[in-house]
Amino acid sequence: MHDDTIPEQDWGLDTLAIRSGHHRTAEQEHGEPIFPTSSFVYGSAAEAARKFGGQEPGNVYSRFTNPSVQTFERRLAALEGGERCVATSSGMSAILSTALALLQAGDEIVASRSLFGSTVSLFDKYLGKFGITTRYVELSDLAAWEAAITPATRLLFAETPSNPLSEVGDIPALAEIAHRHGAWLAIDNCFLTPALQTPIALGADLVIHSATKYLDGQGRAVGGAVVGPDALLQEVYGVVRTCGPCMSPFNAWIFTKGLETLGLRMKAHCANALSLAEWLEAHPAVERVYYSGLAGHPQHELAARQQKAFGAVLGVEVKGGREGAWSVIDATEMLSITGNLGDVKTTITHPGTTTHGRLSDDQKAAAGIREGLIRIAVGLEDIADIQADLARGLDTLV
Repeated sequence: MHDDTIPEQDWGLDTLAIRSGHHRTAEQEHGEPIFPTSSFVYGSAAEAARKFGGQEPGNVYSRFTNPSVQTFERRLAALEGGERCVATSSGMSAILSTALALLQAGDEIVASRSLFGSTVSLFDKYLGKFGITTRYVELSDLAAWEAAITPATRLLFAETPSNPLSEVGDIPALAEIAHRHGAWLAIDNCFLTPALQTPIALGADLVIHSATKYLDGQGRAVGGAVVGPDALLQEVYGVVRTCGPCMSPFNAWIFTKGLETLGLRMKAHCANALSLAEWLEAHPAVERVYYSGLAGHPQHELAARQQKAFGAVLGVEVKGGREGAWSVIDATEMLSITGNLGDVKTTITHPGTTTHGRLSDDQKAAAGIREGLIRIAVGLEDIADIQADLARGLDTLV
């Protein structure tokens, strides 16, 4: 009989993305099954009691134990090099669940100023009302991180590369600072995925994902995940079990299948993005391109050191402020005007009025979100077609 019990630690990333995490059922299926069930049946009252009480492993209720979700969790944990993964209903619920699990009133977060707008709202508006304070610093300024930490600091949180300016944080250095002060470091890795960056190997404690983005890769489902050591993830699991921000079995299956092509897709995304960034940098209507793959990017060397490639999200500042940016966006005929990213289809949006629209003017200014800024998440279409579509609007600004 074929033995598929080869130790997963011996596999490369692409093999892990295709083979890991799937525990075959008695049906001996080749593809991963979907378990669209709310509950599970027991052979006796005693068995039910043991499983509900945690004395015996097994499924209890799909809010917190579902085989399809567990397959995705095991696979992503293997890719990130973490002991455990907990899947959630969205990327934002992954951040919320982490905060609820690890923090309490009086604790403090030190976070990068360059965060997704909803993350800032979560930290300030919602965690703030329960007595958790967040201080924001420049992502690349290690002295500022150090200075912002107090005895109450429990968590350092950063996106790297950042959204949408492609700033890069020094993960090993941030980990050293966090651990020296008795805090945890959480890295939002949804822009690069474990195909391009593994923060745990660089010293981070926790990795956060919006699985909605590149883990799926085709814009089909919403979900999130937290990866890290079992001791911390047990607390996150407790939040999901009790509070219920769980991933559906169908979405978990979508993400599991998305992981199978992750390595190939990310290579192709990065190649298109670098080509487009170089083309945009030379266009007379473009004032600045924010992409760490460009040699002139201030953290290009750092990005090359801790990443396998540079991702596929570009910040592009065009002439004419908001009017110029909107005219470029509106002139496109192929690109998708949407706030999502990580899709095989190239997407384009105006961060100042969409993804970061809920930030105050001062917060936008501090985060570098200017009126002429456009975010392009480069897809897998023919690069000449992407360039031609952008040229429709850019050429009118010259």
